[in-house]
Amino acid sequence: MWKSRSRVKEESPSVPPCQDACPIHQEVREYLRLIAAGEFSRSLEVIRKNNPLASVCGTICPHYCENACRRQNIDEPLSIRGLKRAAVEYGEASYPAPPADPGKKVAVIGSGPAGISAAFDLVMQGCTVTVLEREALAGGAPRNFIPLYRLPDETIDRDIELLQKLGIEFKTGIEFGTDVNLDDLKKDGFKAILLAVGLTAGRGLSIPGADHRDILMALHFLKASKREGFYLDGREVIVVGGGNVAIDVARSAVRCGAARVRLVCLEKKEEMPAFPQEIEEAGEEGVEFNCSWGPAGIRVEDGRISGLDLHECISVFDDRQTFNPCFNELHQTFIPGDLVIVSIGQTQDLETVSRAGVQVDNRGCLKFDPGTMKTPVEGVFACGEIVTGPVTAVKAMAHGKVAAISIAAYLEGKSFAGSLLDSEDPLPELEADVAANVLKITREEIPMLTVQERTHNFLPVEKGYTMAMAVWESLRCLGCAAGARQIVEKCVNCLTCLRTCPYHVPVVSGMGDVMIRDHQCQACGLCLTVCPNLAIEFRTPYIAEAEEKLEYEIKELTTFNGNDPAVLILACGLGAFALPEFNEGFIKNKPENVSMVKFPCISKIDTTHVLQAFKLGVDSVVTVGCAEDERDACPFGKTMFWAGQRAKRIKYLLNESGIEEERFVLLGLSAKDAARFSNTISEVLAEIQKLGKRNSSNTV
Repeated sequence: MWKSRSRVKEESPSVPPCQDACPIHQEVREYLRLIAAGEFSRSLEVIRKNNPLASVCGTICPHYCENACRRQNIDEPLSIRGLKRAAVEYGEASYPAPPADPGKKVAVIGSGPAGISAAFDLVMQGCTVTVLEREALAGGAPRNFIPLYRLPDETIDRDIELLQKLGIEFKTGIEFGTDVNLDDLKKDGFKAILLAVGLTAGRGLSIPGADHRDILMALHFLKASKREGFYLDGREVIVVGGGNVAIDVARSAVRCGAARVRLVCLEKKEEMPAFPQEIEEAGEEGVEFNCSWGPAGIRVEDGRISGLDLHECISVFDDRQTFNPCFNELHQTFIPGDLVIVSIGQTQDLETVSRAGVQVDNRGCLKFDPGTMKTPVEGVFACGEIVTGPVTAVKAMAHGKVAAISIAAYLEGKSFAGSLLDSEDPLPELEADVAANVLKITREEIPMLTVQERTHNFLPVEKGYTMAMAVWESLRCLGCAAGARQIVEKCVNCLTCLRTCPYHVPVVSGMGDVMIRDHQCQACGLCLTVCPNLAIEFRTPYIAEAEEKLEYEIKELTTFNGNDPAVLILACGLGAFALPEFNEGFIKNKPENVSMVKFPCISKIDTTHVLQAFKLGVDSVVTVGCAEDERDACPFGKTMFWAGQRAKRIKYLLNESGIEEERFVLLGLSAKDAARFSNTISEVLAEIQKLGKRNSSNTV
């Protein structure tokens, strides 16, 4: 029914940088687009398709995707993690698992991110999966050690419950190597066993006084403060370490009633491995930082800790970038405190694993082949921090996914090599001439509790986005790799796209022909609607989806037998038009002689869409977009201007066909006008009603 466009071979990289940077390669652009359209449930479907811990990631993920976002070359990156959380909170989605094959029975030891990720992928491939967890609650390290102010229990519960609905069985309170071993599991019919127990032991200090009873290890303290109501009762706390766990310890100590919290680390403040936002928030809450200092000894007086002796750390790594701190013994200092919490890294506790029958080498490390994810024991695999060392939750999830692929291959009797896994090249950065023409839009920061509201309790610090905030923030997405590409054999080098594009993406090459730099395209769609030779197509199916809906609605309208004119509304589907005020106001209560189809921006509504509607018998067409120069307006450039140009052409053709030009209406609405669309459109419909149904003999 609509334009027929031949396919072209894709030559430019097609993966947005955000998706490439994500360790589990979430389709970020797609789920942000759906949020911008107000389709939170569809967005969540995209997220949960390969992420079983969507709720957890929306709350604590370090968002590598944001670090790769091309928007940062214009203003600030998208708040992708916050938008994922919004999809979880405002959407509903789940995936039914295929029937479980009892012959493919897999045991996963550990219910942290790596184990859960592998369990999810395996159950989605038809395996029967049981997860064994030694703690009382499933969720691994995030459940037991990440403080409630960052990760509430109900957040993890949401993900675990969905996994249970998929058929994954969780058995808690069972320790591998104590309550069950390899032989037990094999006797129970498990064909493959995956070790994903993480890092459960802490590294201690080798300095004088380190054996004092008031020396606590980070994980022990975090678990006690989270699960056992541990209270510090005015103690002066010294935290040793500069990573994310150390920051969690320091901020938890503040909430547990410490009189003062002093953090000591080897690194300079700007070199601390903890996330910058966590460091900033800890400082706001009163944590004192003593950077570039290393612990030399714990001072004990009358049997009680009185403080920590420090010596200056000149460098943390040597010339080979190996951890090898160098100290200036001539520069020393002392900080007071009566309790020390050590957070200088986590390590494996392989004693129980060894007892269970899994081989450990003479260095105390698990024997493991990273290429196949296998241990030397037949049918036993490993993944996550037990073999990689400390990583973030999402990187552990990525490792779990590789293990799942290896296990699935093993159960099918096939070989596996991690080196053969496919990868794609991401798009390059935006060119300066393109970035200069992209509208700057202020990032919507995630609302948070004030310092006064949060430091005396473990309430979640982040409040999360409102639905409207999420829609407007996601609208900042540049749609990387979603836009135009040139059909070279159809292009006649007329320069129309070059004159139209507000971002200067089309250029004239050195050979004198037009070249559309599709890897720089902002996906506004303007060139697509003006190309006279149909030599441009869209990489993504967004327009095709709208056209499919359009075809259906036109058929419905033209079979309408009432006396009122059949009116088709073609509207922008983003921003204000994606919010409940618009959807639940007009759309749910629209007259039966009116149909609406939303497009991903008015710039993608073509002249042919309108004329075809008239040709097939629609009486009037109303096109609705965002008013220009509004704060919450279209992020694309010149959309209403070009819509106005198309409107002139449409009205001219209608007049030539004997159809009143008043039957076509173009509206540019502010966000406020869109919210009260029922009032606005009622006036337009009243005018169309005066025109009545048109003479069927007049067609375009």
